[in-house]
Amino acid sequence: MSVPATTVTPPLVDELDIVIPTIRNLDFLEQWRAFFQPYHLIIVQDGDPTKTIRVPEGFDYELYNRNDINRILGPKASCISFKDSACRCFGFLVSKKKYIFTIDDDCFVAKDPSGQEINALAQHIHNLLTPSTPFFFNTLYDPYREGADFVRGYPFSLREGVTTAISHGLWLNIPDYDAPTQLVKPLERNSRYVDAVLTIPKGTLFPMCGMNLGFHRELIGPAMYFGLMGDGQPIGRYDDMWAGWCAKVICDHLGLGVKTGLPYIWHSKASNPFVNLKKEYKGIYWQEDIIPFFQNVVLPKECTTPQKCYVELSKLVKEKLSPIDPYFEKLAGEMVIWIDAWNELNPDGTDAASVKKAEVVAPKKK
Repeated sequence: MSVPATTVTPPLVDELDIVIPTIRNLDFLEQWRAFFQPYHLIIVQDGDPTKTIRVPEGFDYELYNRNDINRILGPKASCISFKDSACRCFGFLVSKKKYIFTIDDDCFVAKDPSGQEINALAQHIHNLLTPSTPFFFNTLYDPYREGADFVRGYPFSLREGVTTAISHGLWLNIPDYDAPTQLVKPLERNSRYVDAVLTIPKGTLFPMCGMNLGFHRELIGPAMYFGLMGDGQPIGRYDDMWAGWCAKVICDHLGLGVKTGLPYIWHSKASNPFVNLKKEYKGIYWQEDIIPFFQNVVLPKECTTPQKCYVELSKLVKEKLSPIDPYFEKLAGEMVIWIDAWNELNPDGTDAASVKKAEVVAPKKK
């Protein structure tokens, strides 16, 4: 008597969107097919909106270009960057799912030291569905992993942990370096696989990379604005770091957790360090003031939602950072516009999936 095969439903298949910014055909999805195909993709096409982007057969997706962004957001479209991977946050805006995983199109499936392919999405989901411990550091890394626990001396009152809002993954092969480091280490490749996940402590900032990132959209989505970068702006390649700094101080304020470590992806393409330096040089200079600013941010207790926190943060950006450069006054204004757009497309107390349905339908859908 034969036993019928059972199909295992992937985790969060109806609760998670995969957001991909791109300017090219998405052939890289073929390598991810076994892991991504059950999920819905939101593709944000940057650059020329008349260019046709090819998506491999069999994927469920929406594809938005700049014309769609302008149509859906109208005047508020000014907050979405152009010719920069920061355009990905438009996908965060129009998603109606609880969780987001975002990945760049030059990232491929990595292998662990045993040669097993790494399901990066499954590891991000695991990170997001297990608590974080931002208030007391556990020296045995993530105590919620199999085979680990809280070490001696860890307060029992803190062992319940807090909800994880952000899961930050890492990269094998091409490290995520800035242009000066690329220039002095042009041949360096990361082959070190560290089998660890840890919580970034409260009060500690980190440089967030957007190429391998998961987050709880309902809890921290409004803070995951990748800023105003790229075309027409004096800075680029700081979009994900800006979102990370903003989101981290808001997570700290709201009592949410941020994890970093596993999963790894294979980052295949080293970008041109001279092009990167042109984009980064003001950011490299400005960050010496930006980081102390975020280290000293105190949000009022009345800020009980990520939207309220982000609007308050925009006021502080305008007050404290605009003396450095007028760009920050413009950025602060777009931060408010971003929240206005978020609230318009994601109103509280209604069926979010049906709101603005006519306007937020992509013209190209599989």
